[in-house]
Amino acid sequence: MAKLVECVPNFSEGNNKEVIDALGQAISRTPGCVLLDVDAGASTNRTVYTFVGSPEAVVEAALSAARVAGQLIDMSRHTGEHPRMGALDVCPFVPVMNVSMEECVTCANIFGQRLAAELGVPVYLYGEAAREESRKALPTIRAGEYEALPEKLAKPEWAPDFGPSTFVPRWGATVTGARTFLIAYNVNLLCTKEQAHRIALNIREQGRGADQPGRLKRVQGIGWYLEEENIAQVSTNLLDFETTPLHVVYEEVCRDAEKAMLDTAEFYIKKEKLFILEEEQKIRLVVSRLGLDSLSPFHPRERIIE
Repeated sequence: MAKLVECVPNFSEGNNKEVIDALGQAISRTPGCVLLDVDAGASTNRTVYTFVGSPEAVVEAALSAARVAGQLIDMSRHTGEHPRMGALDVCPFVPVMNVSMEECVTCANIFGQRLAAELGVPVYLYGEAAREESRKALPTIRAGEYEALPEKLAKPEWAPDFGPSTFVPRWGATVTGARTFLIAYNVNLLCTKEQAHRIALNIREQGRGADQPGRLKRVQGIGWYLEEENIAQVSTNLLDFETTPLHVVYEEVCRDAEKAMLDTAEFYIKKEKLFILEEEQKIRLVVSRLGLDSLSPFHPRERIIE
């Protein structure tokens, strides 16, 4: 029976259409692969490609796209809301049909070894392909991001699994591995980037650190502001939707967002020595003071989740 593997490479380019298209073409032109989705983000300056194929084909497609990235992406000039450490930031392999996790681990190892050999760049293994427990979680490997790589690569404990322990300014470093299906779920909010990130810190499992864990197991999260949409966003990854379902993430974000709105109201009530008891009036105060109705009418019942 046919074997099917999903590959979801994340490239650090979300604005240049020519580069985005060139990467997609490198994937779609690979025999045995089908490109399913291209999700580009301007503020994150990142594009996520989703494609499927046989184990051999997806490795070839990922390498083909990586070669294009090596020519067209310069990480020394990269900025964006999303954490990143390389031109090809992360490249996971996911079992879909008639394929074991072990086979996807093999895909990651073959891909990482060939990428490092061809482009001369550092490559780390994560997830089910990690060789050390400390490297299982992607955020741990990516801590400090691209800017921290020169110092990080000089430390023996952060020697890459493949490739040189030297900083490659134009590329950075790549993380590859194997994992199960992941659900990326974003909740849009009318607030600041800082408020959105505080909510993300409250709910994500990692929290603010080992001494301040978040509320939701198997959930990653970050808050940012999307300039092109003029909204803030709590961006989450559900690593295991059976442990923490989608609706739980949504309800927890809503809970914290409502508290942030009312906390803002209390600030202005105290500052201006006002006396307001009704929640609806408090919301109207926040709308007015934060200028939420400065560009167009703001109707709380339509724009506020709860």
